[in-house]
Amino acid sequence: MDNRYDIAIIGSGPAGLSAAVNANIRNKSIIIFGNSELSHKLVKAPKINNYLGFHDVTGTELKEKFQQHIEAMGIKLTSEKVNTVYAMGDYFVLQVNEKMYEARAVIIATGIEFTRPLKGEAEFLGKGVGYCATCDAPLYKSKVVSIVAYSKEGEEEANFVSELASRVYYIPMYKGEYKLNSNIHVIKEIPLEILGGDKVETLKLNNTELATDGIFLLKDSVAPDQLVPGLLIEEGHIKVDRSMKTNIEGCFAAGDCAGKPYQYLKSAGEGQVAALSAVSYLDSKKQG
Repeated sequence: MDNRYDIAIIGSGPAGLSAAVNANIRNKSIIIFGNSELSHKLVKAPKINNYLGFHDVTGTELKEKFQQHIEAMGIKLTSEKVNTVYAMGDYFVLQVNEKMYEARAVIIATGIEFTRPLKGEAEFLGKGVGYCATCDAPLYKSKVVSIVAYSKEGEEEANFVSELASRVYYIPMYKGEYKLNSNIHVIKEIPLEILGGDKVETLKLNNTELATDGIFLLKDSVAPDQLVPGLLIEEGHIKVDRSMKTNIEGCFAAGDCAGKPYQYLKSAGEGQVAALSAVSYLDSKKQG
């Protein structure tokens, strides 16, 4: 399978889907990374009254309309998590677990990360702290690993790591049943701080401390400036202009991650603008 595309879209909420629809109409090859629920935030909405043409719908009903729309256009979601996007000049490389994808333009539509970073998280990133357990698990063969998971998707990654590491601690930040290998230690406490010297040594929880060689923080989305190194952030959002351009050539952003108000219709409109801007950018490259 060819992993090269004109436009890669990260996020399957209203902004990402709108971008995908509009890029598809302009005959660009696209890949859109998201999940089967499309948007965790959307499906939780009890009532939506300000989405033009869809008065008094539930979030689930609007999600089903979105699903029907993209299916009718033959747009398929790639249910994989993008870990890092590298700007390579004329194209981008997207690291997705053990795979790599290439795109000539990128649209970030990841929403807002409501998970506050742990104390020490940024300091130890790359020094024992990571966001993709399946990517980095081989580095921790026969070592102790702690996994802080914010959704059930973390269970599969933990099971994979448990086949290599000497010990795995699993700290779930969600409720429910856990489908984990029997050798994984589940700890139901709140992580507070990451400690160490040159690298990670300890994960401090509210009632205990874990000696650990590595910590994986498995969130629904990674903060934009960690997702795309060098991306300019202003007041907690990706800095964009009216064309939804970021400070990195060929990289665009739309929706909640690009600023307030956090409204579905505004996100959909920005997704359209981002797609049209990306198309114009690609077309100008052809002519140049």
